[in-house]
Amino acid sequence: MPQRTRYAIVGTGSRAGMYIDAITGVHSDVAELVALLDPNAGRLDHYARRIAERLPDAGRPVLSDPGELEAVIRDERVDRVIVTSPDFTHAGYVARSLRAGANVVVEKPLTVNEEGSRIIAEAVEQTGGEVVMTFNYRYAPRNSAFKRVISSGAIGRPVSVHFEWVLDTSHGADYFRRWHRQKQNSGGLLIHKASHHFDLVNWWIADTPARVFASGGLRFYGAGNWRARGGGERPERGSGAWEKDPFALDLVQDEKLSELYLQNESYDGYRRDQDVFDSGITIEDNLSLVVDYVSGASMSYSLNAHSPWEGYRIAVNGTEGRVELDVVERGDVGLDAEGRVVDPSAVVDTAGSNTLRPRGERILLQRHWETPQQIEIPQGEGGHGGGDAILLRDVFVGRSDDDLGRAADYVDGVRAIAVGIAGNRSLATELPVRVDDLDLGVRLQGAHGSEDASGVQGTRGVQNTEAGGR
Repeated sequence: MPQRTRYAIVGTGSRAGMYIDAITGVHSDVAELVALLDPNAGRLDHYARRIAERLPDAGRPVLSDPGELEAVIRDERVDRVIVTSPDFTHAGYVARSLRAGANVVVEKPLTVNEEGSRIIAEAVEQTGGEVVMTFNYRYAPRNSAFKRVISSGAIGRPVSVHFEWVLDTSHGADYFRRWHRQKQNSGGLLIHKASHHFDLVNWWIADTPARVFASGGLRFYGAGNWRARGGGERPERGSGAWEKDPFALDLVQDEKLSELYLQNESYDGYRRDQDVFDSGITIEDNLSLVVDYVSGASMSYSLNAHSPWEGYRIAVNGTEGRVELDVVERGDVGLDAEGRVVDPSAVVDTAGSNTLRPRGERILLQRHWETPQQIEIPQGEGGHGGGDAILLRDVFVGRSDDDLGRAADYVDGVRAIAVGIAGNRSLATELPVRVDDLDLGVRLQGAHGSEDASGVQGTRGVQNTEAGGR
């Protein structure tokens, strides 16, 4: 067998599972998982058992605390570190891994603030190491097909974008149960969730954000909003505490979440099922932005996290026409017999139950003075219409020949979070914010793609942050 790339994974929450399954499955011929790092020993054991079941003849990976990251990289001769820990820890783990001699694969978002961006930029500049961003939305066939239409020149030069994303009371509510509910942890939905969306637009129209004005707030979730609507006392958590409450997540009813989180609370006290209507939530659930781009194009963007259906609508207007993408991921939120949503990430439409808003996707292209035409969206097998499989192939096997340029690096990651960071500052100041005024450590103005990045600015030292899986 040829020598395989040696991997360590930092953060063993639910997101780590996709990479663990890929390394121990379809990509086991080119990848070897030699270490898992997380401060929660219970989650480490959970994945160690899972690996043993999938590869019974393979050796057990080293299980370690993230504080030992450098030693693990050295002792286990780690080639690449995959970072799937909470967002606020990304910068520290990325920089530490690079300085210890390993390249990095990092989940979105790259980091949550300007300081984190500077930390990563400085480490890349000093080490010359590689940082791969896993923007899996680029690989979804519908998003790739949308990019292909724009790149073809069919609508001419893009001049404006309308982008509406709605999260339903299943998926959207979940961000208000988890560690994401604190802006210091996640950067809020403008960074944790919307960095996906901002990256898509940057990539679709091959442009760089220049100025952001934002408005929004916490208007549905949280204790104050619950009381204002006449709500009474609520339990602190959903597991086994509330009857017929569609906002309560009962971990007991979900074997996977119970094994990963509920049964391991004694190690770190983390509760995966906090009440979405309690106090202390510091992120927004309604957001609107106006974004100007270097080319002169602009975008109107909105995000709602308590919609009765889930999906997104996008239109790009160009000098020669318009292209639209409409996606319904869930037409409504179905409940179980007890009136609960058991797994917010797995709820789908009941077959045939929703005829007015059926699950589906459509791209329409209409050039000036022509009738609209529907663009075919090819489909594959697996998550995101086969897109996840292509992404994982690029990560583990190597970047394929791709005229769409879907593979992303850390500069793409900075370009995506720049909109959210500027948006958060705009929310605080009630003023528009120029991206050039942010201290990101990377000059983005006029650059698109890593090959055009124009350099690294002043940075600050690395923080030693410790946290487990997301």
